[in-house]
Amino acid sequence: MMWCTPRYQVRIASRRHSPNCRRLQTMLPRFSRRLRLQAAVASRALSSAASPSSPLKVLVIDGYSPDGRADLEAGGASTAGKLYIDLLNKSAPAGVELASDVVYPADSDFRTPELSKYHAVAWTGCSLTIHDAEDVRVTKQIDFAKKVFEEGIPQYGSCWAAQIAVAAAGGHCGSNPRGREMGIARKIELSPEGRAHPMFEGKPSVFDAFTSHNDEVTHMPPGGLVLGGNDFTAVQAVAVRHRKGDFWAVQYHPEYDLHELARLTYCRRAKLVGLGFFADMKSADQYVDDLENLHIDSSRYDIAWRLGLDADVMDENIRHCETRNFIKYLALPYKTAMEGK
Repeated sequence: MMWCTPRYQVRIASRRHSPNCRRLQTMLPRFSRRLRLQAAVASRALSSAASPSSPLKVLVIDGYSPDGRADLEAGGASTAGKLYIDLLNKSAPAGVELASDVVYPADSDFRTPELSKYHAVAWTGCSLTIHDAEDVRVTKQIDFAKKVFEEGIPQYGSCWAAQIAVAAAGGHCGSNPRGREMGIARKIELSPEGRAHPMFEGKPSVFDAFTSHNDEVTHMPPGGLVLGGNDFTAVQAVAVRHRKGDFWAVQYHPEYDLHELARLTYCRRAKLVGLGFFADMKSADQYVDDLENLHIDSSRYDIAWRLGLDADVMDENIRHCETRNFIKYLALPYKTAMEGK
């Protein structure tokens, strides 16, 4: 199990001479061969996707509780499941039809769906606490991810998803000692493994991203790679190979846009004032208004400059790189393999 120290650059430097580093170095040749194989399979899958076929079936796991979903909707935010369906549809290659179902495992009446009919599983964010072992809403979701790993269905997701991926494979998460990372995660830097990984094909090596979380990955499981991090959160992206499956996940939120961040901030503004992100409710409301105005008119350089926002968060094409690559390198090849049986 790999320990993840709080400061990303310190962790990268110190691991060069650690037992974990030596273990990772022995893994890299196999990792590189697997990437080349994935690229070849993805190329064939995209070629077959160009012709009419059955849709790519994705199971979307909305991890929020009913109260959590109601809180979002009351503040004008989209539910996490809806955001993910929109993200997947925008990220699919031309000619690829998606058929998505949303389930809510935190609900008391949740029943595990028939997994064999799906080509991919996508996990949304969530307001629950991953390391609360007494919360059945959490443990049910970890157990569900374990079942998907056993089935070998590729998994992907954001925020909660990174923590689910690690916990289900035997790693650990905890509260971030720096507190809440909110709004924009600054200067996320890809690790050497991240720069070589197909999930980040076409992504800058350093970028900002929408974010909102309290918890973080603290111990990586066997078969897990840290693909990126920043000074606030050591693990911002992971690739976990466990049992029969792969799980790619990021700690930030590629599914958000400026409007959704505005609505989420509005929902959380009292808490954020209490945490010191804003001096008062008036300041919080001004920030929300700025985000909404910039969303309506992206030419408002004055707002973008004041908030420190650039193309890495404002350009949908950059934000959705990871999701496009998941569909290309994992979901479509899995679909092709299943249909070939």
